[in-house]
Amino acid sequence: MGSPDTYQLLADLGVVKTHSRPHVSNDNPFSESQFKTMKDRPAFPKRFGSQEHGLTFCRVFFPWYNNEHRHSGLAMLTPAQVHYGRADEVLAARQHVLDQAYADHPERFGRPPCVQQLARVVWINPPPPKADSEPE
Repeated sequence: MGSPDTYQLLADLGVVKTHSRPHVSNDNPFSESQFKTMKDRPAFPKRFGSQEHGLTFCRVFFPWYNNEHRHSGLAMLTPAQVHYGRADEVLAARQHVLDQAYADHPERFGRPPCVQQLARVVWINPPPPKADSEPE
């Protein structure tokens, strides 16, 4: 009896082969977006002088990114507002302000303004669409 191929062994163990490629910019667009934001910050150095220098930068950057930076892909909310379930509350407050501005000065608007809505489902790799009917 011969030993199984590594591929077959992994399949038997339930390990699924992925088609991700290292160093490809679309491997994880959420991480890539965060890295771009980090690198575009004016305080981002050309080089970090040491590991401690890098850690010091990140200790300031990540709280700002998560708690203050408003993301266009998150309806101009912060990641913390979305993560902690405050998105609906913040968007409702924004809508109230817009409604009041429209009530006070409708001539400034072509139509009543609406806040951007938060996407409820986000995929990196969406599952394939289900077939409407199964073949017989």
